[in-house]
Amino acid sequence: MKAEIHPTYHPVVFVDTSTGAEFFSRSTMKSDKVREIDGVKHYEIRLEITSSSHPFWTGQQKLIDTEGRIERFNKKYGRQ
Repeated sequence: MKAEIHPTYHPVVFVDTSTGAEFFSRSTMKSDKVREIDGVKHYEIRLEITSSSHPFWTGQQKLIDTEGRIERFNKKYGRQ
């Protein structure tokens, strides 16, 4: 393995801006904002969507037929 070609990993805290949920991990990403948590400096990365706020993962996903495609199909092919 070649020396000094791999990116350095840093402790980070990912913050969901819509729910306020925090996820602690390590990443190559950095930011200007640094927080100290349990004596360890973490870079704070703010995200708009995470698994705690995405409708698919929260179970709030809804399928809406706004254009009436089902009704048009049934009308066109005579199904009721």
